[in-house]
Amino acid sequence: MAKEQTDRTTLDLFATERRPGRPKTNPLSRDEQLRINKRNQLKRDKSRGLKRVELKLNADAVDALNELADARDISRSELIEALLLEQLQALHNTR
Repeated sequence: MAKEQTDRTTLDLFATERRPGRPKTNPLSRDEQLRINKRNQLKRDKSRGLKRVELKLNADAVDALNELADARDISRSELIEALLLEQLQALHNTR
């Protein structure tokens, strides 16, 4: 039987051949790893007193926020938080 390069069903023929890519070091599937990482991220955020807010914006607004955040050398989320706090403070002062 000839060894066909695209035939991966006869694994014994390819036992010594090294496959490209990163070796699998985690026994969990990628899906499970992502789920665990997300859970850990939510726990970290909760312990820091952060709450998740989802916001949908058009592309122009996001581009403007990105440019302003880069100019201020902060993350986009930090910029949005600062802008919201400024607005809330301004509204509070006008009452």
